[in-house]
Amino acid sequence: MEFASYISGFTDGEGTFSISFSIRPKLKTQIEVRPSFSISQHKRNLMILKEIKEYFTVGAIRFSKKDQNYKYEVRSTKDLVDKIIPHFIAYPLKTSKLKDFRLFSEVCGMISSNLHLRRKYLKTSFLKIRK
Repeated sequence: MEFASYISGFTDGEGTFSISFSIRPKLKTQIEVRPSFSISQHKRNLMILKEIKEYFTVGAIRFSKKDQNYKYEVRSTKDLVDKIIPHFIAYPLKTSKLKDFRLFSEVCGMISSNLHLRRKYLKTSFLKIRK
């Protein structure tokens, strides 16, 4: 429990909840929606990312030569919905990042319900969330 709270505090400072949209002409909607939770750290702090990955049991850690940082990232919607989101509901964020998390959680729910696969819904609902 102590480490779980630590992760939430660490994420408040260093984590990112993001949703990216990419044009993909081969998809029916022509738009790919990709959620991601990540935490980046300089290579000297790799151990904490390994501990966080071990705690969640999902995701991957990769290295960027460009900025000498490691990034722990979870991109699977199932893993986000089953592991990441429940953690931050049980151990809430304390900063303005809580608002980002709430929007992220809402979008992941829509993706889990396959609403992102309907072009009309994608345009109206996802654009409303941005406001």
